[in-house]
Amino acid sequence: MQTVLIVEDEDDIREVLAFNLKREGYAVLEAGDGRRALELAAGKKPDIILLDLMLPALDGLNVGKTLQRDLGTAGIPIIMITAKGEEVDRIVGLELGAADYVVKPFSVREVILRTRAVLRRNALPAEAAPVFCGDIRLDAADHAVRVAGAPVALTVTEFRLLEDLMRHKGRVRSRAQLLDSVWGFSFEGYARTVDTHMRRLRSKLGDSSERIETVRGVGYRARADEEACP
Repeated sequence: MQTVLIVEDEDDIREVLAFNLKREGYAVLEAGDGRRALELAAGKKPDIILLDLMLPALDGLNVGKTLQRDLGTAGIPIIMITAKGEEVDRIVGLELGAADYVVKPFSVREVILRTRAVLRRNALPAEAAPVFCGDIRLDAADHAVRVAGAPVALTVTEFRLLEDLMRHKGRVRSRAQLLDSVWGFSFEGYARTVDTHMRRLRSKLGDSSERIETVRGVGYRARADEEACP
């Protein structure tokens, strides 16, 4: 049974979501504030988090950033729930690393379908053999990345972005292709979201970031000019 953590300070919304998710066969954890959300995420390791942006004490953006800095929780996909429908707010959520977003008021059925879609993408059968690019090792089966033998904490989105580039090593991947592959559908006009994630990914890869090249005006490519590491 997959577990969903609902982080929402409005009791009625949280209870309705919990009731319907349980009816769909999910186990549900509930948090009414950001600090409780961090405790549950670290202790219970849910499969996905529905995270409201507007929370008391510690807002959703800071909760998301904290989760993604921790190696133990960085791989948990997040769906942002926000009352703000402006494009800039959606972009902020996506650039933070959210796998998807839902704008209030929303249909409960829509939330369930989006939850199911993100979990399905995250559970796609992994190719058994790890892939390499210089001293970067990516093991999809364990959702693990190591650089020169040291583990690196990547968000779900960063992991999928790196995996796409490494599995297409030597070939240019356009921003449109990456949006479709990583997010599962196209965000027209959101090309800068790819660039933001790429900057974060490169910062985490350290010196090995030079393995990921920018192809000006097109997209990105993982270099294939060196032999794979064992």
